[in-house]
Amino acid sequence: MFSLFKKKIIIPHVRITGVIGSVGRFKQGIDLANQQEILKKAFSYKKAKTVAISINSPGGSPVQSHLIYSYIRQLAQKNKTKVIIFAEDVAASGGYFIACAGDEIYANSSSIIGSIGVISASFGFKDLIKKIGVERRIYTAGKNKSTLDPFVEEKQEDVERLKKIQLDLHSDFIKIVKQSRGDKIKDPEKNNIFTGEFWAGSVALKLGLIDGIGNADQVLREKFGDKVIIKKFEKQKGFLAKKLSSSIDNQIESILDNLEEKSLWQRFGL
Repeated sequence: MFSLFKKKIIIPHVRITGVIGSVGRFKQGIDLANQQEILKKAFSYKKAKTVAISINSPGGSPVQSHLIYSYIRQLAQKNKTKVIIFAEDVAASGGYFIACAGDEIYANSSSIIGSIGVISASFGFKDLIKKIGVERRIYTAGKNKSTLDPFVEEKQEDVERLKKIQLDLHSDFIKIVKQSRGDKIKDPEKNNIFTGEFWAGSVALKLGLIDGIGNADQVLREKFGDKVIIKKFEKQKGFLAKKLSSSIDNQIESILDNLEEKSLWQRFGL
């Protein structure tokens, strides 16, 4: 018996945007805790066979990037769901780590893609506090407890210890990218794929970091037809969070948090 009505195709669409991890006391970045519920709802919505996820992130915490990546893959395998990722302005560093959770990755030709590396940055205030007449006093139990203290002379053994941790994190990142992209990646050594370099979407396509050029609306309609229903799942900002953020706009901490967040975006010209 033939049905007179064609079943509607509904694609849940989640948007993940911002710096990954902690941004400040009153400003929330992307982490698993604040994405878990919305992702779970999207993957369980009417037994959808495909879930679309848009990512706009310059990166951040490697731990939270990995947790979100793993959770998306866990939901995809549990629900037998295909995941299609769409990069917006930027999917770099931790943003690209999360993008690797997709069975397919798409981007705009001008999106910034890649930055498969690890970075740590800080300032040294040793000479500054001496100039303004401030004496640094610090007491520890454990000889490495004050590692990389910004108010004392930098120690080479501290730097070497940090670099060892960075290499471990970088190795983990590379493993995930290779697992996700496989043979699609074109000559990774020659093309500096794992050096922290990043590219425009059009070049990233040639390098095998993404599967095509296009935005969510365009690609999903090409794949599933013009009558496809794209159901948006977005995390709403709570009333208390809005009140807190608006009440501290002029405070120094808020300004510093914003500057730190902005610096991550500006690395990619955004």
